[in-house]
Amino acid sequence: MNKNELVRRYVFLLAGLFVNALGVTLITKGDLGTSPITSIPYTLSLGFAPTIGMFTFFMNLLLVALQAVLLKKDFKLSALLQIPVVFLFSAFIDLTMIMFSSLAPENYPSKFILLIIGCFVLGFGVFMEMEANVVMLPGEATVRAITHVTGSDFGKTKIVFDSSMTVTAIIISFVLFHTLCGVREGTVIAALAVGFTAKMLKRYLGKLELILIPGKYSKARFLKQINAN
Repeated sequence: MNKNELVRRYVFLLAGLFVNALGVTLITKGDLGTSPITSIPYTLSLGFAPTIGMFTFFMNLLLVALQAVLLKKDFKLSALLQIPVVFLFSAFIDLTMIMFSSLAPENYPSKFILLIIGCFVLGFGVFMEMEANVVMLPGEATVRAITHVTGSDFGKTKIVFDSSMTVTAIIISFVLFHTLCGVREGTVIAALAVGFTAKMLKRYLGKLELILIPGKYSKARFLKQINAN
């Protein structure tokens, strides 16, 4: 991978982080819950002064530490790049929350529409992160670490991991507020819709890699990929 390609990939990742954060914000503003990986930071932010972005950063630091514990000698120093990446992601969450601070849908249909828009935006951000293919956010990297140690399937492990985040958020909610806060039907919808959206975008827009790596594919191979879909 040459320097120019690496720069393009990190720029694409940076844009993807912003889109990711925007998706999280739109889902959260829908007031029907938030994405599973954000459910713990969001629930904590409802009861304490630090913002959802700050809690997101702190929680992801714990996930990086968990990777180190799981992987032991297989934990590479390059994995520490997750820290500045998730710092930017967390800052983007707080930035977009400020940008859309006045967004407050009042009826259920408008909240649901905002939730669906947020799921699509978040799915697009995840797709961009996948296409950049340089540094994973700690959530996905932790799932990968678990599969490395246990030999389990990534997709199934991701479902269990997201479910554990949601259950933990529910427990925190009842401990702090004695009622359910931060986790609703939107959390379940986001868990299903975001991954599906990212998968579909990968299938139909995966040719973006041709922009990131110009010259890697021949014209014949490009046409073959298009015809295959």
